[in-house]
Amino acid sequence: MLEELRIQGLGVIDDAVLDLDAGLTVVTGETGAGKTMVVTGLSLLLGGRADAGLVRRQTERAVVEGRLRLDPGSAAARRAVEAGAQLEDDTLIVMRTIGRDGRSRAYAGGAGVPAGVLAELAEELVALHGQSDQMRLLRPSRQREILDRYAGAGVQEPLATYRIRYSRLAEVEAELSTLVARARDRAQEADLLRFGLAEIEAADPQPGEDKALSVEEERLAHSDSLRAAASQAQSALTGDEDVTGAPVDALSQVASARKALTAAGVHDPELAGVADRLAEAAALLADAGSDLASYAVGVDTDPARLQAIGERRAILGALTRKYGDTIDDVLAWSRRSAIRLAELDGSDDTISALKAERRKLATELGTLAHEVSSARTAAAERLGAAVTTELGALAMPHAVLTADVSQTEVRTSEVPERRSAEERRPTRSRRGATQPDNGTPSGTDAEAGPVDQRALLVDGRWLAYGAHGVDEIELRLRPHPGAPARAVQRGASGGELSRVMLAVEVVFAGVDGVPTFVFDEVDAGVGGRAAVEIGRRLARLAVNAQVVVVTHLPQVAAFADRHYVVRKSDDGSVTRSGLTWLDDEGRVAELARMLAGLDGSASAQAHAEELLATAAQARADAAKPPARKSARKKAVAASATAEALRGNAKDAKVVGGDANESGGAAKAARDDTRQTRARQQSKAAEQSKAAEQSKARQRTKDPEPADASEVAKGGQNAAGGRTRKATRAGRSRGGEA
Repeated sequence: MLEELRIQGLGVIDDAVLDLDAGLTVVTGETGAGKTMVVTGLSLLLGGRADAGLVRRQTERAVVEGRLRLDPGSAAARRAVEAGAQLEDDTLIVMRTIGRDGRSRAYAGGAGVPAGVLAELAEELVALHGQSDQMRLLRPSRQREILDRYAGAGVQEPLATYRIRYSRLAEVEAELSTLVARARDRAQEADLLRFGLAEIEAADPQPGEDKALSVEEERLAHSDSLRAAASQAQSALTGDEDVTGAPVDALSQVASARKALTAAGVHDPELAGVADRLAEAAALLADAGSDLASYAVGVDTDPARLQAIGERRAILGALTRKYGDTIDDVLAWSRRSAIRLAELDGSDDTISALKAERRKLATELGTLAHEVSSARTAAAERLGAAVTTELGALAMPHAVLTADVSQTEVRTSEVPERRSAEERRPTRSRRGATQPDNGTPSGTDAEAGPVDQRALLVDGRWLAYGAHGVDEIELRLRPHPGAPARAVQRGASGGELSRVMLAVEVVFAGVDGVPTFVFDEVDAGVGGRAAVEIGRRLARLAVNAQVVVVTHLPQVAAFADRHYVVRKSDDGSVTRSGLTWLDDEGRVAELARMLAGLDGSASAQAHAEELLATAAQARADAAKPPARKSARKKAVAASATAEALRGNAKDAKVVGGDANESGGAAKAARDDTRQTRARQQSKAAEQSKAAEQSKARQRTKDPEPADASEVAKGGQNAAGGRTRKATRAGRSRGGEA
């Protein structure tokens, strides 16, 4: 339950506090005073969309703070704790701020949380009905949401599974579409890969072969010069024994130096160390000379081998020009291409597997769609009967609301086998529905890709389907006997739409168990007796729930347990609005203002007192437990309503009589008190005349608003008549209540 709401810097509201309790709380005020800002603030507090334009001028930020009383162990309490909130005595403080830059912050129990957490809490705690909800009721998607919400787990559980399968089917169809659309490209790619792999396989290159051949080719091409250089170097190192008088070789020179140092090293260890190093150098020179001699002997001139290397390098060069810079790169391309070719060759297998999965998913979807549709149909009958019963209590005793569940069938046709894969396309009926190719469950041509309209086989029928199943939901209203039932978006007036919306919310009150209901202008387009009945129904709803209503009708405001008025003040530069709690006297004055549109009208005050007395009695009656007989009558009325939906005129009359039970009781009360009401009206007229004569002539010329007497008459008819003394006593009791 919402215990307190504080709004600062939001729209025209500077700083306002709304103390709330169980029962019915109403908020009234002049047009433009800021009544709707109360609901806007509550919407923000419950995770609604933030808008920098809501921040009051000359204010850095708007702040909305609320105190919520949670039931221990409830889903809302658990979610708050999971988000890091701290609860004190089962009380949760939530807050939302909006900066002038549009940035929003949310807090729950002192912890910063995403605004989505507040929205999750709202789903468990508050049912908010804004002014736009009546227009949303006209949308088919909203009507489907209403039915699914009413149906509960019977629809929601199979629908959740259906959506999972539907999502997977969409993925499968997208994959199939891609594979089929690129079939020619894949074939061309596979041919290129096969040609390249065959060319590489024929050449059979080895890792590093191109570099090795390059080195060998250079050696063979310069074999003579290489042999001469090796021989010359070997001779310089080790000498040439066959040549007399040859220069002293390096090895001999090193040996002489070593010999000299060895003899002197006896006297100086340092020279001995140098002699040792010369010995090592002599060994290295000897090894190098030996290697050079072997190299010179091994270098041959082989023109045939040189020609073969050139031819092999030409083959490898052709590969490196196409598939990589080096032979190692060519071999890497070959490995990648082999994997890709396997994928392309396996596409047919993939397509077959995807088709099989698609058929399986389509079968499962058909079963789930049938289950959802059956549950919706059963729930639609219950919803229509329940809302119809509520409409009877809202001054629409003969109205009948139905929730129609229908499907769109899609005609199928066989596709000639001679049509090529590129030519196979879905055909369309005159209504624009696409016919599945060869009865494909998903309606996607296996060779031609996706189509615009898909069909699902459900209980032997091909039906159009989507993410929410195969059903189309339409709320239809028959306002009175003899009138055709028409879709609410085409046949309902503003007042009828308001009452249908209220009736739906009241029905949900018995299904969802949300503790708090907030209505903004739920009485739009309603007046007279219908307004009284709306107030009466809201009062009955408030017996077991907390109800907050922003209203412009005095008939509704009269039923309040708590009454706040939004007043606007203007000092010439800044406009401010604030909330004021009204006592009994203040309520009379406010209702009189709402009735007459001006202050100080004695007749309007009398009418206001009458409305308050009527409402007080209605609240007292609503608090009484219903008799079994009444409950049985309601059941009979609901059953008769179902018959009326099938066109049974006789049963439709029964429904009208049962639904009009409260109207008959009110009429009996009026007959019993006709004389008392006449005396009261005469006395009120005399007082009004005396008051008007004492005022200025201009005021005397102003006529009393036409709707004041009509509204008062509605209140008198509902009340059955009261004396002035009884009226004031009733108002006093209503204030205490």
